[in-house]
Amino acid sequence: MNPGEPTAAFHTLGCKVNQGETDAIAGMFKARGYAIVPFDAPADVYVVNTCTVTHLSDRKSRQAIRRANRLNPDAVVVVTGCYAQTAADEVQAIEGVDIVVGTDRRSAIVDLVEEHRRSGETVNTVYDSGRIERFEELPAAAERSRARATMKIQDGCDLYCTYCIIPYARGPVRSRRIESVVEEAGRLADEGFKEIVLSGIHLGAYGSDFDADLAKLIIELCRIPGLRRIRVGSVEPQEFTPELLEAIVHPRVCPHFHIPLQSGSDAVLERMGRRYRRQDFLDVTRKIQQMIPGVAITSDVIVGFPGEREADYRLSEEICRAAGLAGLHVFPYSPRRGTPAATFPDQIPSAVKQERAQRLGKLARELADDYARGFVGQIREVLAEEKVDGAWTGHTNNYLKVFFTKPVESSPGEMAPVIEREDLVRVRLLHIRPDGALDGLPIEPA
Repeated sequence: MNPGEPTAAFHTLGCKVNQGETDAIAGMFKARGYAIVPFDAPADVYVVNTCTVTHLSDRKSRQAIRRANRLNPDAVVVVTGCYAQTAADEVQAIEGVDIVVGTDRRSAIVDLVEEHRRSGETVNTVYDSGRIERFEELPAAAERSRARATMKIQDGCDLYCTYCIIPYARGPVRSRRIESVVEEAGRLADEGFKEIVLSGIHLGAYGSDFDADLAKLIIELCRIPGLRRIRVGSVEPQEFTPELLEAIVHPRVCPHFHIPLQSGSDAVLERMGRRYRRQDFLDVTRKIQQMIPGVAITSDVIVGFPGEREADYRLSEEICRAAGLAGLHVFPYSPRRGTPAATFPDQIPSAVKQERAQRLGKLARELADDYARGFVGQIREVLAEEKVDGAWTGHTNNYLKVFFTKPVESSPGEMAPVIEREDLVRVRLLHIRPDGALDGLPIEPA
C-alpha cells in the first residue's frame, strides 16, 4: 500500500446492475478512506466486476484482471460478479488474483481487502448461488458525479431460459423490502437527486418472495416529495399486470420501458423457454403506447439461436418494426456451458449469426433515429448530467440523449440562469446528430 491515502480502482463489465453494484462498492471504499482513481492508473486495490453472459464477456473479464496485475503487481486484485460466481476456481488461478467474491457478500469486500493486507492469504468466498437466500443491501449508487441514483431492489432469477447462464450466476429471486427502498429513495431526494433508477436482474419478479410487487413499490415511490423521476429497468412482457400498467402511467414514472423480446418467432421462443409469444409482446407494447403517448419502448433480440431459420429471423425484423421500438440491443447467440441450449442440435454458424446481427443492428439504428426524429421541434425536460467543453449532456424522461450548448435565453440586460448538474432544464430539440443523440437549445430551468 502507498504510505499516504490508499487508492482503489474499478472496472465493470456487463449490465447496468453490475455498474450500479460497482458504484456502490466504490462508495464503500471511499467511506473507508480510499481515494478512487481511474482503472488505468496505479492503484493499491483493483476491483474487477465481471460478466459471463457471453464467451466474449468471459474473455474481456480475464483481460481486465490481467491488466490490473500488470498495472501494479503489488496491488490487491479483487474479482467479483457473475464470471467470478460461475468460474471461481478458474478466476482464482489467474496470476495476481487475491480475492474472489461472487454475486453475494459484496458488502464485505473492503473488510476482505483489509484482512488480506494483514494475512497475505488469498480469499475465495464463492459458494453455490442456489443457496443464496437473502437480498444483500448495498448503498444506492449515488455518487455526486452522477446526476441520477441507481437503486438495486432485486436480485436473482427463477426463469431459467434455455440459453441463459444468469440464474446460475445470480441464484434465486430475492427482493429488498418496500420500506427500505422508500426510506433510501426519500433520503436521496432530500440530497437533491431528482431521478432514481430501479434496477434488478429480474425486476418484474420484485416482491414475489414476500407479499409485494413492483406496482406497489412504484406507487409508494411516487409519493416521495422532491422525487421528480422514477425510471424502471427491464420488465418481461408477461409481467405487465393490470396493476403495473396502472402504476406506470403516473407522471413521475419515466415513459421509457425495456421489454425483452429475444425473438419474433414463436418456435424459437418456445425453444428458448420464454414465457410469452410474439402476439403477447405486441399486445403489451401497443397497450403501453396507447396509455402513454410518446413512450419509448426498447428491447433485446438474440439472433442465431439454435435452429433459427432465415424465416424465423425475418419474423424478428418484422415484429421490431411493427412494435415501433425506440431502440434495440442485438446479441448473436453465445452458447454457455451448463445451459440446455448449448447442447441443442442445429447450432448456427458464426458467420450466419454475425450477418444477422449486422442486419438487425442496421434496423436498430433506423428505429432509434425514427423515434428521435418524432421529437425534433418539441420542448422537453432534460436532466443536466455532464458538462464537457462547455456543453451539457443529459437525458429526457423518455431517455433521448441531448446535447445543449447555447446559453439559456434571457431578457435583454439579464444574466442567463446558471445550469447546475441535476437541474431539469427545458430544452428545445433541434436536430439529430450523426451518433443518434439530439442537439438542443436550453430555454429555462424547469
